[in-house]
Amino acid sequence: MDEARIIEYFKNKSILITGSTGFLGKILVEKILRVQPDVRKIYLPVRAVDAATAKQRMQTEVIGKELFGLLKEQHGKGFQSFIDEKVVPLAADMMHQNLGLEESTLQELAKDLNIIVNGAATTNFYERYDVALDVNVMGVKYLCQLAKKCANLEVFLHVSTAYVCGERSGVVQERALREGETLREGTYLDIETELRLVGEQRQQLEDAGDAKAERKAMKDLGLARARHFGWPNTYVFTKAMGEMMLQEQLVAGAGRRHGIPVVIARPSIITSVHRDPLPGWIEGTRTIDAIIIGYAKQSLSCFLADLDLIMDVVPGDLVVNAMMAAMVAHSRGSSSEMAVYHVTSSMRHPAAYAVLYRTGWRYFLENPRVGKDGVAVRTRPVYFFRTIASFRAFMAVAYALPLQLLRLLSLLCFGLLFARRYADLSRKYSFVMQLVDLYGPFALFKACFDDLNMEKLRLSMATPPSSAAAALFNLDPKNIDWDDYFYRIHIPGVMKYVLNK
Repeated sequence: MDEARIIEYFKNKSILITGSTGFLGKILVEKILRVQPDVRKIYLPVRAVDAATAKQRMQTEVIGKELFGLLKEQHGKGFQSFIDEKVVPLAADMMHQNLGLEESTLQELAKDLNIIVNGAATTNFYERYDVALDVNVMGVKYLCQLAKKCANLEVFLHVSTAYVCGERSGVVQERALREGETLREGTYLDIETELRLVGEQRQQLEDAGDAKAERKAMKDLGLARARHFGWPNTYVFTKAMGEMMLQEQLVAGAGRRHGIPVVIARPSIITSVHRDPLPGWIEGTRTIDAIIIGYAKQSLSCFLADLDLIMDVVPGDLVVNAMMAAMVAHSRGSSSEMAVYHVTSSMRHPAAYAVLYRTGWRYFLENPRVGKDGVAVRTRPVYFFRTIASFRAFMAVAYALPLQLLRLLSLLCFGLLFARRYADLSRKYSFVMQLVDLYGPFALFKACFDDLNMEKLRLSMATPPSSAAAALFNLDPKNIDWDDYFYRIHIPGVMKYVLNK
């Protein structure tokens, strides 16, 4: 397989892409439209009440983004007519049977679709359990039901996360999760049981009539169930269940008879675009960007991270390149088994957290922030805690004890000022400690991801690395100079697109 074959494959194809309003989804839509203008149709289901609202969301949240600037240049005045011809927004909802689509639309998709890409997900680590199950698990089921009706479907690609492995050390293999598999010995995960549990608890909470209490209880339930089975948060727990649902629907048992090739792409931490089409472009923040944002706002004096550990990061355009190459490699006639790809960097081209720290230090020394008074703000070093225990001890001495003193003063002096100050600081303290609880396992993640399948895919790319086509479809993190990427591309991208600086 070479890059020309990838480009040619998408010619005259009809593709359904969920999650197109997300960071990765936009990059995928733009890439396909740019490298293969003869794609037949790209269907984009978006949550909307009607077709007009769906089109408006597609225009403002996808096509209207700066990411599509190069594509606009290519088509000039004909850009909008090109989009109208190729892109079909659908008023849909992943949390409903048949995606909330009308029967006539479903029939059209069943006849037309060649490729389904499921990129829709809620990525909130502390999401309501009912919402996370609806999107990350049941959404997969409903999309698989549609896939089974598609007469001309050639491949189904599902975007998961490398962190479905939970908290581990050593090497994590590229393998599919088994039905009922958990990360805690002596437990078995039954998805139907989880759905019944959340339904019963939600009904009880709704009957009580306290929306705020219901929201918190649903969030706490997700975290409790995740940790019962060995996962650190609701997001990776429900993404793991989504993989199991995919296997049940399309690969195992009766699902096998449909003969649909299934690919799971498991990226690690997805960062800003490296090269193609807009270096540095990013939406939202990643856990690693907390250091950058803290520097920029001068609000970060300490952070939980071991600078010697590997931060497994992959630029968004490299992830999309891998997804497109994998679709071609496993399209109908090539394979009929589930393939799992770790789209990661820790095994092939690792970068330690120290890279981010030193490039951030250099960037802000050379590009100092300016305070409200117009004076340059001095860049100060950050102290890093290598363990959660040491961070908790520091927070107890530096914040918890003073908080208790403030509380005592408010009680003794009956001071409203003290009481308000205590309440404000107490909320902030609780928020920080919850963040550590949720994100700590990722900041101190000690495993690396085997990428043998990805390496086979890379080797199948026959085009020389120096060619123009290879520049379009880089799959190899070794081609990235991490220091240069963070200093010259990613950090400026976070400043521009996230902090609007």
